[in-house]
Formats: sequence, C-alpha cells, structure tokens
Amino acid sequence: MGKSRLLTGIAIGAVVGGLVSLLNGKTRRYVKGQYLVTKSQVNYYAKHPSLAVRHAQNYVNQFQTEFTKGADQAINALEQVEQTIGKLTNNK
Repeated sequence: MGKSRLLTGIAIGAVVGGLVSLLNGKTRRYVKGQYLVTKSQVNYYAKHPSLAVRHAQNYVNQFQTEFTKGADQAINALEQVEQTIGKLTNNK
C-alpha cells in the first residue's frame, strides 16, 4: 500500500510541477512548438508506416552497433585490469 501511495504522489507531483512550469510564457511557447513538431511527425508516420518501421529498424541497428562496441571496449578494459593485477600478484 505504501508503494502505491508513493507512486501516486510522484505522479501527482510531476503533473502539478508541469502545470506550474507552464505559467512561464517561454515554456508555454516551447511546449506548443514541440507539440506541433511531434504532431506533424506522428501524422507523417501514420501516413507512411513502412517508413516508420524502416527508421525504427535503423535506430535499433545503430543502437545495437554502439552497444556492442561499448561492451567490447569494456571487456577489453577489464582484461587489461586483470592482466595488470596478475602481473602485480606474480611479482610478490
């Protein structure tokens, strides 16, 4: 029950904070501009669903490539640390 209230409180706080931030004119103009851009993109992809799928596939492939590259670099760094630790322990 406590977890439920916590999440509800966080959600209500986020909504209230968002509404309060809209009191600022610059923020309202920014939100309106972003809404219009998003609306036009959604309409475009609704009319061209195959293009939306292709863009999603490209994004996933790019993410996978970058993730794999980062994982390879992390593994390489760990291997270097392991080798250095091995050298230090063998010298003792």
